[in-house]
Amino acid sequence: MTAPIIITGVGKRIGYALAKHLLAQGHKVIGTYRSHYPSIDELQSLGATLIQCDFYDNAQVQNLIEQLSQYPKFRAIIHNASDWLADNSPEFAAHEVMQRMIQVHVNVPYQMNLALASKLQAGAEGEIGASDIIHITDYVAEKGSAKHIAYAASKAALDNLTLSFAAKLAPEVKVNAIAPAMILFNPSDDEAYRQKTLAKAILPKEAGNHEIIELMEYLLNSRYVTGRSHHVDGGRHLR
Repeated sequence: MTAPIIITGVGKRIGYALAKHLLAQGHKVIGTYRSHYPSIDELQSLGATLIQCDFYDNAQVQNLIEQLSQYPKFRAIIHNASDWLADNSPEFAAHEVMQRMIQVHVNVPYQMNLALASKLQAGAEGEIGASDIIHITDYVAEKGSAKHIAYAASKAALDNLTLSFAAKLAPEVKVNAIAPAMILFNPSDDEAYRQKTLAKAILPKEAGNHEIIELMEYLLNSRYVTGRSHHVDGGRHLR
């Protein structure tokens, strides 16, 4: 039986799209989610194993790792779970914003990768001969952000984990990052915001989840790519 693929943050957007695609391809998917959306019921009806976990709660994170440790092997872990707090958040002081961003984007992937490394190594089989870790980072990991400094710094740290784990877990586990810029607009985004955002790229279009799905498939199927960050940003760095 094919080893499961873990995807964190499957409730909406990229995580939901990746989970639905992999399920349609016949993969066994284990997904985590923090808040319940109708998409969770849909994924469950499609055969996904879903675990509710608040990544800001260390006890819940440890419980998640214990549950996952019962599996003998994994084909991949896709670290997609994310949060996006501004530095001037009305809910949290500046140090709390940084702590929360580091927790969800760095501490949890770091702990999961270490705890499940042997399960990933056990999943290295077949023609490819390796399993995978994919970190979903962000375009701002290299550029920085004036209003989301903590967020950008935490995504940069996640990008750096890619390098360390790629070296540590080779050759049985390939470790790569996907760094998207704007992929999907929200329904609430007005036309002025959309045009301003599109103008930041030299390919001024809404990429859509398909771009990330295709790149994920490439990384899972590659036999020779590890320790790299793959940007999906419409050429923003050329503006």
